[in-house]
Amino acid sequence: MRTEQKKRPVVALSGASGYIGSRLLEKLKKSFDIIALSRSGDKRENTEQVTWRSCDLFSQVDTEKGLKGADIAVYLVHSMKPSAKLTQASFEDMDVILADNFAQAAKKNGIKQIVYLSGIIPPEEKLSRHLRSRLEVEKILGSYGVPVTTIRAGLIVGPKGSSFPIAEKLVNRLPVMILPSWTRTKTHPIALADVLTALQKSVGNRDVDNKAIDVGGPEVMTYKELLQNLAHVMGKNFRSVNVPFPTVNLSRLWVSLVSGMPKETVYPLIESLSHPMVASKSHYAEGISDGRVTFEKAAKQALKEEAQSISSSSKKPKIPSLPPRQDVRSVQRMPLPSGKDAGWAARHYMNWVSESLRPFVRTEVDEQLNCKIYLSFMQKPLLILSYAKERSTSHRALYYITGGLFANAKESQQGRIEFRQIPGKQEIIVAIHEYLPALPWIVYKYTQAPIHMIVMFLYRRHLEKLINQREPAPSARKLAGQH
Repeated sequence: MRTEQKKRPVVALSGASGYIGSRLLEKLKKSFDIIALSRSGDKRENTEQVTWRSCDLFSQVDTEKGLKGADIAVYLVHSMKPSAKLTQASFEDMDVILADNFAQAAKKNGIKQIVYLSGIIPPEEKLSRHLRSRLEVEKILGSYGVPVTTIRAGLIVGPKGSSFPIAEKLVNRLPVMILPSWTRTKTHPIALADVLTALQKSVGNRDVDNKAIDVGGPEVMTYKELLQNLAHVMGKNFRSVNVPFPTVNLSRLWVSLVSGMPKETVYPLIESLSHPMVASKSHYAEGISDGRVTFEKAAKQALKEEAQSISSSSKKPKIPSLPPRQDVRSVQRMPLPSGKDAGWAARHYMNWVSESLRPFVRTEVDEQLNCKIYLSFMQKPLLILSYAKERSTSHRALYYITGGLFANAKESQQGRIEFRQIPGKQEIIVAIHEYLPALPWIVYKYTQAPIHMIVMFLYRRHLEKLINQREPAPSARKLAGQH
């Protein structure tokens, strides 16, 4: 970092080693000092303008340390890929944890602005999982009082990422395309360069505090027209057959197969294509919303950069990756009875395990809320959960997994289970992080792991029953209203 008496503003950039983050870093360091956050940040070299920090955003402690000393924070994170050897979680629920950690850390560190890259949200009540999650993250980031600027972009035309590479692979690999009705939906592609400009103009710009800004390129087109234009740029003949039905579920499958991209990435994106993804005038910001690069020019540039990247990738020194671990992340969302919080849910869960799994399982909870879980006929506990009082609040109860026959506590000091209330909702996230099982992996995967999911399912059903018992039936509410 610079050491002049008059320091430049400091930007904490999450996802700094990623597709968009690495390019945004180059633009921002001209005017700001950068704290570049990455899971492998300690493996990278610092410069005068850029300090790298290793940061696991699933850890609230890590996130607080990562944002320390920053004035502004940029959030470029999306959890559409598995984050452990075994991931029992939806991307939506993992995104809740990441965003909540980031927002709380920003508040604690006195961050003045969060800039978040999201997707265009159409004015429809029933959104796809992907778009619903993007909107939920936006709300969570702003739930602790730090001003949030959201840049909402549709299909970003760039050499990596997700949507454009999928389109490029479809055009390149399919001699004839079967085009369902969703390919006649409007989309508003935007060049990567224009997205970077929009983000750059928003960072440190207090005029766009607490605003959601739609950005788009100079052309609006259907997905069919986009594929036709891309085929023209690539010098391919475009042959297609229109079909009059949506077939979104079938499309997810064949797009994943043809593109070779993981279903965790493809499925949520394809589900969103039935929505018109066009920038809205109600979310317009002068000098930020209007992208200037045409689709043709952006596509040519993206294909050129991709070709250069492939040819030079073998020559570049590789950044050492994190060593593989046989770790587990399991995240489930559950309803929370009215008037109850995450602290209640954690204590209630420990009692419920003992009562519902009797006579096979018993639990012991001491005055400090530490918990031991046993099989009834065994003297040694299966799991020892140590309550982290200093890291817990009414909205988050945290337990470290510190021992037991089922836990490899010697190898992992950060294995933990948390009960976290989602800001603004009467819902909780129950999550296990960095858990290393003591059982051989194949045994764990086909015994303890599925049993855990069954227990979580049963606890969710239990909470749903509690809520239904407390709520009067519709007829009773109607009668109550008449008196």
